[in-house]
Amino acid sequence: MAGSDAVPESWRAALEPVLATQQARQLGGFLTAEEAAGKRIYPPRGQRLAALELTPLDAVKVVILGQDPYHGAGQAHGLAFSVQPGVKVPPSLVNIYKELQSDLGIAPAAHGNLSAWARQGVLLLNASLTVEAHKANSHAKLGWQQFTDAVIQTLATEKSHLVYMLWGRFAQGKAALIPADRNLILESAHPSPLSAHNGFLGNGHFKAANEYLATHGKTPIDWRIPA
Repeated sequence: MAGSDAVPESWRAALEPVLATQQARQLGGFLTAEEAAGKRIYPPRGQRLAALELTPLDAVKVVILGQDPYHGAGQAHGLAFSVQPGVKVPPSLVNIYKELQSDLGIAPAAHGNLSAWARQGVLLLNASLTVEAHKANSHAKLGWQQFTDAVIQTLATEKSHLVYMLWGRFAQGKAALIPADRNLILESAHPSPLSAHNGFLGNGHFKAANEYLATHGKTPIDWRIPA
């Protein structure tokens, strides 16, 4: 389905039903055909399921939902809001770093790679896991959301006391999949420069997440980004 990217072992059993659907097969075939025709698809093969690879099912503590991978060359590498070292930090992530500094006193990182968060249990999940170069949301209606909704539903069924950060209207639309009585759902405006000043900046989500995790006997996230 992901264009030769295998679903990591910890997630495979839970996602088998959606992987077996005709829509999933069609999506896999579409990606293969597009690449064979010379289309540039981001992130590249081998990185499309990075969020699931770096954050195994049993390790998830926090879920941050994005919508679409970055569509510029060298940016997307399979984690929502994250870019590879050496790539300019995107505007939304600049605002995430501003909120981190305001909320927890953490100075903005010099790069935008959020892998350190993923390895601590922060699932950085985009709703669509591929995009055509320079065409935002170009793969949004091809079946990815069936797959990523199944990821959210798996967490809803198998895990409790997770923190879900739903930034912006699109992410908030996923709240219906999450049991609010046994998880913490944090909602605010999106960190995009178009909306960050309408409630993202000052939302206090990072501190609230760590307080909730600690209350439920889980190690809080170290939100600092190593150099």
